[in-house]
Order: sequence, then C-alpha cells, then structure tokens
Amino acid sequence: MIDRAPPLPDRAALLLDLDGTLLDLAATPEAVTVPLELPSALRRLRARLGDALAIVTGRPVEQVEALLPGVAYAVAGEHGGAIRFAPGAPVTRADLPSLPPAWLEQAARLVASHPGALLERKARGFALHYRLAPAAGEALGAGLRALLGDQTSHRVLPAHMAWEIKPLGADKGTAVAALMAHPPFAGRVPVYVGDDITDEDAIRVARAAGGLGLRVQDVFGDPEGVRAWLAGLAAEARAA
Repeated sequence: MIDRAPPLPDRAALLLDLDGTLLDLAATPEAVTVPLELPSALRRLRARLGDALAIVTGRPVEQVEALLPGVAYAVAGEHGGAIRFAPGAPVTRADLPSLPPAWLEQAARLVASHPGALLERKARGFALHYRLAPAAGEALGAGLRALLGDQTSHRVLPAHMAWEIKPLGADKGTAVAALMAHPPFAGRVPVYVGDDITDEDAIRVARAAGGLGLRVQDVFGDPEGVRAWLAGLAAEARAA
C-alpha cells in the first residue's frame, strides 16, 4: 500500500510511533527486533530533515534509546509523559497523577489468574498483555475497568492484544504539540505515522497544524510497508 503514501511536504518534521509502526509487534515487549537497515535509513532521513525526526511511543525514553541508539533527535515516551527534546538533554516529565500501588497489586493478581498474560510495569502506569493468552482479553479489560471505577485520574486504553492504564494529562497529541514548539521542529510541517488508538491524538494534532497524520493500516498496510517507504525517502536523501 505504500503507493498511497504522500510525498513529504517541504520542510517536513517526521514523528514516528515505534511498536506496530517502525517495528513488528512481538509476543512480549522485550521480544521486538530492530531490522538491520532501519537505523541507517532513519539517520539519513534525520540529516535530510535538518534533525527534525522524533520517536513518539508509549515505551520509556530509555528503552527507545536502547533499541535505536543515536537515531532520533528527540524522543517522546510514556505516551507524552516524558520527552527528551534533544540528544543528551535531560528527560522532561509532565506533572501527572501518580499510580496507586494497590492497582499494581490487583493487576498482578488479575494476570496470575490468566496463564500467559503479562503485566508490563511503566513509570506511571502499566499494561496487561494477552498475546499469549488471547482468550483472556475480554476478562482483563473488564477487570481493569472495574479496578478504575469512576475515578478521573487515569483511563484504560485498548492496544494491540493489550490493555493499558495511563494517567490523564498527557498523550501523544500533547507530545507532538510540545515537540513542534521546539527547534528543530518549530516552523516545520508535522508528519505523524502511527498504528494504534493511542496514536489518534497525535494524528489529529498533526492534521490540525496543517500536516499529515498517517495510519499504518490505511496507508502502508504494516510496519514492513512503513519501513519500505522510509527506505525510499532515505534513498532520495542519499541521491540528493
């Protein structure tokens, strides 16, 4: 489907989701692999874009840097809750509601009742993965909704074979807006690519700013299609 991908606008800024967009999904978050050609393609694109290339993800910033060291100029992690605006810069963390410890304890008990399900702890939230226990998905989601009840500090988000608890107050849309207010992104046209419901906020923000918000499934088909598109853009950069 990459023939449906539009060309990059003049003075584009490229903002990319990670899992399900750049990387193929795996059975567990730790099991993802980085294709050998991806880092070099992204580095060439970053040079073409005057450094205006960022990764925007639900993972911690540190995990992104471990998977793609020295690749992105900026990284927004934790669904916008933590942003490293430049290489070597400190991670800026939003002032967000803290996670009640009792929720983690109850989530661990919920996972234990469904063999194959996995609890992934995050800095200010957590995710329950059920890729290895697909029949447990509905029960896990219902358990988390019951756990949160009618509180207004956190919400439950569906993801790829997972449910995620995250604090309100930051999302990938606020992350894109924050990045676009800082150099080298400021004054450029945002192009956001993502695949999940958590990417919808960022897609809306990019489009509202006059840029592009591209859903992987609609435009590229899958991460391989995204990587092929990026490789083509990188080849254009090399030839320029």
